Amino acid sequence: MALSVETESHIYRALRTASGAAAHLVALGFTIFVAVLARPGSRIGIAGFFLPQPHEDSSSHSRPVFLAPCAYVSGSPSLEFPSPSPQFSFLMTEALLVFSPESSLLRSLSRKGRARCHWVLQLLALLCALLGLGLVILHKEQLGKAHLATRHGQAGLLAVLWAGLQCSGGVGLLYPKLLPRWPLAKLKLYHATSGLVGYLLGSTSLLLGMCSLWFTATVTGGAWYLAVLCPVLTSLVIMNQVSNAYLYRKRIQP
Repeated sequence: MALSVETESHIYRALRTASGAAAHLVALGFTIFVAVLARPGSRIGIAGFFLPQPHEDSSSHSRPVFLAPCAYVSGSPSLEFPSPSPQFSFLMTEALLVFSPESSLLRSLSRKGRARCHWVLQLLALLCALLGLGLVILHKEQLGKAHLATRHGQAGLLAVLWAGLQCSGGVGLLYPKLLPRWPLAKLKLYHATSGLVGYLLGSTSLLLGMCSLWFTATVTGGAWYLAVLCPVLTSLVIMNQVSNAYLYRKRIQP
């Protein structure tokens, strides 16, 4: 027997609620998982790039910079410091899920309040990424290593630059009077679409990082596949959210 439109709508909303909750848990769990792998005092780094150890061949198992809570630059304990990155991908995910009608943790706030929280989270993510990028450049210079030598690093740089442009575009939505000739609805559509592209770039950088020698040697078997599924799952949830909010005009109505 065919389900009624109302029943289908309830099932659809329940699935979106469950997927949104899973995205929250996966984003946080993945961040903690990689932070535990990259323990302070070992060869680690910050924010989505790689920091090879001094005198270490680039083909060896260097630990990645992304998602680490602390960093040893050039292997010097005197340069150990806390990471500003509780993490780029985690902050990006939470910033976008703020607008989820089913799984937002801030549903009690007004649309304007959620927009402010979104902007703050995005700005924090960008600051973390920029600081991590600066540390990588400094470390590479100290070691005399080539910059952007891997696909992971290239994708990470592109994601950081895109995030900067995206935050700049968000100013036009916070203060629409700055762009009086642009309809607000179109600005929101362009910003959401561009933000989705930026999020997918960041997820691509994470996936490339998980193909590194260090990660594949540290995380093996089924655990590696589960780790890879984390950014894939969150990307699918974000894609569905943006598509339903801005790109798909036909929605299931009760």
